[in-house]
Amino acid sequence: MTTPPDPRASTLAQRKRQLVSTELTETALQLFAHKGFEAVTVDEIATAAGVSKRTFFRYFASKEDVVVQFLAGMGADIRAELAARPAGERPSVALLRAVSVPLAACGEESDRTLPVVRLILRTPALLARFLEHEAGWREELAGELAARLGTGPAELYPALAAGMALTAFETVLCRWSEDPAGPGPLDLIERAFALLAPALDADVTRE
Repeated sequence: MTTPPDPRASTLAQRKRQLVSTELTETALQLFAHKGFEAVTVDEIATAAGVSKRTFFRYFASKEDVVVQFLAGMGADIRAELAARPAGERPSVALLRAVSVPLAACGEESDRTLPVVRLILRTPALLARFLEHEAGWREELAGELAARLGTGPAELYPALAAGMALTAFETVLCRWSEDPAGPGPLDLIERAFALLAPALDADVTRE
């Protein structure tokens, strides 16, 4: 008789894998922020994290992928929050709350996130990856908005609204990274949406 796999062993393996991934990510981001992205090698990251280079490549295809994972987490948080907002909520409120999730995390962990945000915005290769991810987020948010509003895929509003929200998000990250002693990310995004709300809440989907 075959002994069934122990689910606890699977859970422990997953937990260990997550811990290693987190350690590699944190180590890499700290090195990037301290030395600059181009100056850091995969060997340095692996050594500082106490693992082999082979182990690093089990988790990431390249050092760029460490930062990409950080960005992917932001996008997933925005979409999940938008999907969870009440159905009857005004678009401006739903989108504000959605993009506020990663911005709140940035503000709460500014010692860790501010250097990473600056790194992304000031490194051409990473900025290109950020913009690439942002384009994907825009499509996802537009689809979520279309579903919430019951509009067709050809309607202009969902794509425009998603684009406005993400432009505000990017603008806030830029402003905050340039002046961290000024208003925090959440204060800035509230101000941005106060300007955008009239357009976002206009009944543009009705012909």
